[in-house]
Amino acid sequence: MGPWSRVRVAKCQMLVTSFFVLLLGLFVATLAALSYFGAHFAVISRVSPEGSPYKAMHQWAFFAGISLAGFLTLGAVLSATATVREAGALMAGGFLCFALVFCALVQVAFWRLRNPTQVEDAVLDTFDLVFEQALRSSSSARWQELVAIQDTFLCCGKSSPPSLLGVAEAGLCQGEEAGTQDCLQGIRGFLRTHGHIASTLTSVGLVSMVYAMLLSSFLWFTIHSGRSLDRKGTYNLRPGAHGCQPQEPSFFRPSRGSPVLHHLDDLLGPSGLSGGPRLLQDN
Repeated sequence: MGPWSRVRVAKCQMLVTSFFVLLLGLFVATLAALSYFGAHFAVISRVSPEGSPYKAMHQWAFFAGISLAGFLTLGAVLSATATVREAGALMAGGFLCFALVFCALVQVAFWRLRNPTQVEDAVLDTFDLVFEQALRSSSSARWQELVAIQDTFLCCGKSSPPSLLGVAEAGLCQGEEAGTQDCLQGIRGFLRTHGHIASTLTSVGLVSMVYAMLLSSFLWFTIHSGRSLDRKGTYNLRPGAHGCQPQEPSFFRPSRGSPVLHHLDDLLGPSGLSGGPRLLQDN
């Protein structure tokens, strides 16, 4: 494969990768919006006390996801535009966006490995706090918050030995609600599913950023070395054209015996042909 073919293949791959990165940014933005405005996370955020670890983590996850989605979208648009227009500055901007996203995803992956249950522990601590306060206080607000959590996660109470259940806790799940799962299991199952989706997007994002950075760096060096796909402004002469005199168009070259030339000779006469300026030259 020649150098020009490699450049064409790299440009096609860059356009496909930019489209894939654009979709990845859309998925990240959707996941961030669901994590912040979704019913499961919103109900936990409403019942969390001010200054709790979950509230800070909830806001940090939303802003981090939106920022990553913005950089992914910007990098995809810059790299695609730079590929079409062969602009080195735009390609460098796309590479910078991809590098920033890669560094952020590395930090997210490292945090997930070091603290795999931090989000789960924060949510369960919030539920335990609401559950204990709802059962041990006469306030109806906490009881409504507990009911809202149970309705959202489709669960009821916590699994405890029957001998340790109080009167209020024993009467919490009656009838059809007694057959549902306890809220600790429901919350853990939902958070693990959400965590698996986030880990998958992180892994796909890391691989995509490495590939996009390799392609953008190769195309940047290609643009600066002058290897254009369309070879704009480059023209080559044929070997047979060297040493040939340029010829005027055929309709400006009168042939011998032309009626127009004979008519001009009759008008000018002998003096015009010998001493006057020669208007036309017979080749």
